[in-house]
Amino acid sequence: MPAGAALERFLEHLASERRCSARTCSAYRRDLDALDAFRRRRGIGDWALLTAAEVRAFAAERHRAGLSGRSVQRMLSAVRSFYRFLLREGLAAANPAASVPAPRSGRRLPRTLDADQVARLLEVAPSDPLAVRDRAIMELLYSSGLRLAETVALDCAMVDLDDATVQVTGKGAKTRIVPVGRHACAALRAWLTVRAGLARPDAGDALFLGRSGRRLGARAIQRRLALRAQAAGLDARVHPHRLRHSFASHLLESSGDLRAVQELLGHADIRTTQIYTHVDFQHLARVYDAAHPRARKRR
Repeated sequence: MPAGAALERFLEHLASERRCSARTCSAYRRDLDALDAFRRRRGIGDWALLTAAEVRAFAAERHRAGLSGRSVQRMLSAVRSFYRFLLREGLAAANPAASVPAPRSGRRLPRTLDADQVARLLEVAPSDPLAVRDRAIMELLYSSGLRLAETVALDCAMVDLDDATVQVTGKGAKTRIVPVGRHACAALRAWLTVRAGLARPDAGDALFLGRSGRRLGARAIQRRLALRAQAAGLDARVHPHRLRHSFASHLLESSGDLRAVQELLGHADIRTTQIYTHVDFQHLARVYDAAHPRARKRR
């Protein structure tokens, strides 16, 4: 099979079998197109002929071109996934990226809001239906730690206010049931009472609607949250994922149950969740430095 056709088959596999989002498929295509260009420059006619040394050279080339260690790591992950597919289809005999390490990069910790900042953010006066909606979105993001895409995709039927839960479709089309706090339940009830006044016939069952009466988009949620943070006088840049980070950090700080936080966030690998233990430790270290007699700096 021609190399280009094999790549297209893999991208179709991502969309149809693995049900990856359009954004994820686009990222895979970008990374693998770069590898395809490298293969052609080297005169390698078939994917099965690519060696570990050449994958290593490709990673080094991309790093020298300015890609961060994290970006090279993501790209190598795409290459490994591609070769697992080729192995399954009998189009390669080995995975040349299996043992190729990415350049080291500093671990960037997620930024969070403290409890007081969250409280200021959520003090939204329900002056009109859109303000009621915004309050419901922010309460839900912080209450249940949802991703932005998960929030946008919610339908009314996915929310059970009697049971105080929401059914979420996360990455890889995996579903999970997440608790909804009482403040978020109250905000959602208030929104559902005014939602019908905004809904257009083609809105379907979409939970959150825009001014047009159709499903609210991701960019609109980002803009409304940023405006709300500015109105609340918060210096920090606030976006939906920052509320998710805050949810995870505050929950871990109070419960210490890393496995439960992993389930609530929908992380496939607990190592992804472990980054919040570092955030929690940083908070404890700041408290220690400020309070302990032997730690305080002399003025």
